Amino acid sequence: MPAEMSAQSTPSLPVPRERLPEWLRRPIGTASQLSTVQQIVKRHGIHTICEEGRCPNRGECYAQQTATFLLMGPVCTRACAFCQVDKGHAPMPLDPEEPQKVAESVQLLGLKYVVLTSVARDDLGDQGAGWFAKTIQAVRSRNPEVQVEVLTPDFRGEVSCIQAVLDADPVCFNHNLETVRRLQGPVRRGANYERSLGVLATAKRLRPDIATKSGLMLGLGETEAEILETLADLRNVGCDRLTLGQYMRPSLAHLPIQKYWHPDEFEHLGETAKSLGFSHVRSGPLVRSSYHAGDA
Repeated sequence: MPAEMSAQSTPSLPVPRERLPEWLRRPIGTASQLSTVQQIVKRHGIHTICEEGRCPNRGECYAQQTATFLLMGPVCTRACAFCQVDKGHAPMPLDPEEPQKVAESVQLLGLKYVVLTSVARDDLGDQGAGWFAKTIQAVRSRNPEVQVEVLTPDFRGEVSCIQAVLDADPVCFNHNLETVRRLQGPVRRGANYERSLGVLATAKRLRPDIATKSGLMLGLGETEAEILETLADLRNVGCDRLTLGQYMRPSLAHLPIQKYWHPDEFEHLGETAKSLGFSHVRSGPLVRSSYHAGDA
């Protein structure tokens, strides 16, 4: 999908009618289960990656009255070939009330552990790093006991941006590699493997007391050897936590699935990751970056 197409001009593309393996079929949840979170999100005019990214776990998470908040609007300045979020060079202006709206939503949902993520905002001077910090501060001012995890873009590797987020004291700093080194170009347009490793290394160097985390999608054509090489690279930069999940194609405009990894293979990879020294590992077909994040 061309990056210059805005959310308003992007045509609706059909979801591929591929027959999913049994282990990837999940109920979307009943209207009553979804309504509480949906009503709060709609009333506050905020966004969740659960909705914008078409997460397969939305029903489960909403039923538990939790969500992952998507900051800075629903339009991303990057054009990654796996992602459902809308792309465009002219994203929405920042809503000055968004940090307080997120904080109030956290309070209404009674959350004890919150994950904040965002679209990439290369159009902003600090790429949104200060907005992460402002939102963390707003959440804590209203909910002092809440723990906040961040899932950030790469901030083009700029140390000052990483520092700004860390200064707000999240309990975990997450930045996803998404895929193995060989597939970075076609999968993550505008990002690269070494820079993302550098972001995680910088976060650990600046704040060794804060856990770092990363995740991979499987099914894009990677080999097991390449996965293991990536896990070793993550451990070499001090990454503490890991998620492994199956890539699921959002539409016909996105990258096709090359392989459905079996649950037994995910279990094997998860055990291997633990043996490499990751302190917390989630590995399974439906695992996503913030899935049960508070369990760590």
